[in-house]
Amino acid sequence: MGEVCRECGDRGLVLRGNAAVPCSCVKQKAMRFRFAQAQLTPLMREYRFEHFNFQYYSRTAKDGVKGITYYELARRAYKAARDFVDLFLKGEAGEGLLFIGPVGAGKTFLACCIANAVLEAGKEVLFVVVPDFLDEIRATYDEEADVEYSEHELLGLAKSVPLLILDDLGAFIYTEWARQKIYSILNHRLNHCLPVVVTTNVALEDLEEYLGERTTSRLIEMCRSYRLLVENDIRFVRRQERESRRR
Repeated sequence: MGEVCRECGDRGLVLRGNAAVPCSCVKQKAMRFRFAQAQLTPLMREYRFEHFNFQYYSRTAKDGVKGITYYELARRAYKAARDFVDLFLKGEAGEGLLFIGPVGAGKTFLACCIANAVLEAGKEVLFVVVPDFLDEIRATYDEEADVEYSEHELLGLAKSVPLLILDDLGAFIYTEWARQKIYSILNHRLNHCLPVVVTTNVALEDLEEYLGERTTSRLIEMCRSYRLLVENDIRFVRRQERESRRR
C-alpha cells in the first residue's frame, strides 16, 4: 500500500555528490508513525470488532428512510467495516466508508475498530478528529507556537497516507478556509484512489450545507454510506450500566 518514494525508491538514502544522505521520505515516514499513534487515545486503542455490542441497537425501532430496524442497520455497518478491512489489506479497497448517525451511535467505535485492525496488520493509517486536525494546521500559522510539523507536512500526510480516517466531520460552522483544507485532502485522495473512512452526525442530504458542493460531491463518490441509529446515546447507557453495577 502507498506510493513508492520517487527520490530514493524506498531505500531511505539518496546521493548528494559523493555522499549518501537520508531521504526526506524518512522523516515523513517517522512523522506518519508518531502522528498516527498520537491521535488514537489509549481508550480508542482498545476498540475491537469483537467488542462491538449489538444489544444497544433496537430490534423493533425502524429507520424511517430504509424501513429496517436499528439492529439491522448496525449489522450492515459492522459487516461493511469488516469487509473494508479485508479488502484494504489485500490492496483492493476501491471505495471508502461514510458512517452517519447521531452522537453516541457507535460511529467512532467502528472507525477505531478499522484503524486498530489495519495497524495490527502492520499497515499505515491516520486517524484524525477533524476539528482537532484543523486546529493543528492553524497552529502552524503562529510564529511563536512550538509546533512539530508544518502545514505542508500535515496536509501532505493526510493526502498521502494509505488509509485516512476522518472522525467527527460534523455539524460545525466551517469557514471557507476549513472547507478548502478538507476539499484539498479529499480531492487528492480521490484522484489518487486512496480510501477514506468518515464519521459524521450530519444527514447525507444536509452535508452540502456544511462542507460545500465540491467536497460533498467527492465524498459521495468516494464512499459507501451506512447509517447507525440508537434510541439512547450508547455512552449514556453504558454509564448507567456501570452505576447500576456499583450499587
